[in-house]
Amino acid sequence: MTIVAKDKSIQIEKMSLGPYETNTYIITCLNTKASAVIDAPGEAEKVLEGVKETDVKYILMTHNHMDHTGAMAELRSALGVPIAAHEADAKRMPLKPDTFLNDGDYLSVGNLKMRVIHTPGHTPGGLCFYTDKYLLAGDTIFKDGPGRTNSPAALKQIIESITGNIFTLPDDTQIFPGHGDSAVLKEEKDKYGVFASKYHDPKLCGDIVWLTS
Repeated sequence: MTIVAKDKSIQIEKMSLGPYETNTYIITCLNTKASAVIDAPGEAEKVLEGVKETDVKYILMTHNHMDHTGAMAELRSALGVPIAAHEADAKRMPLKPDTFLNDGDYLSVGNLKMRVIHTPGHTPGGLCFYTDKYLLAGDTIFKDGPGRTNSPAALKQIIESITGNIFTLPDDTQIFPGHGDSAVLKEEKDKYGVFASKYHDPKLCGDIVWLTS
């Protein structure tokens, strides 16, 4: 477990778990010790060890892909807290979420206010969670590109999610994605500008890298 962000009010810890090294995050209000778990890829015992000194309020799901949901049931049973996700992704999750989230909703984690941002494209119900200057981004945006898409229409949708909902956040926002390393929003905006300046095959989709695709 690695502390990836910390100030006087918030701490964010990261663990890369499961066969796909999917990132799960524990976000904690340092004033109250309330916390939330972002995604449940697997190895539930490690997550439970990570939250044992906190008061977990939610398990927040960014989307329904199996590499993010493997420990949902075990964590739900052990912690007894609500699982929250977007309804559009609920049917393909291992168990039904307790709470459905929509774009613009706010969640309280102690004194922290987390804004829910709906970012479809990678999946129909993809969600990001924003608080202060930190974005828990799931597989919507990574360092160097967007999440994988399965059709040109989905690529168009995820780019609209990124440019319309994420690039409007402050430039110094730190992005914590579902896989790999963190990123800074301003740098990703600049890379996207290079991508947007070029011609692309109308059939383009899949794994996109802003600077080389």
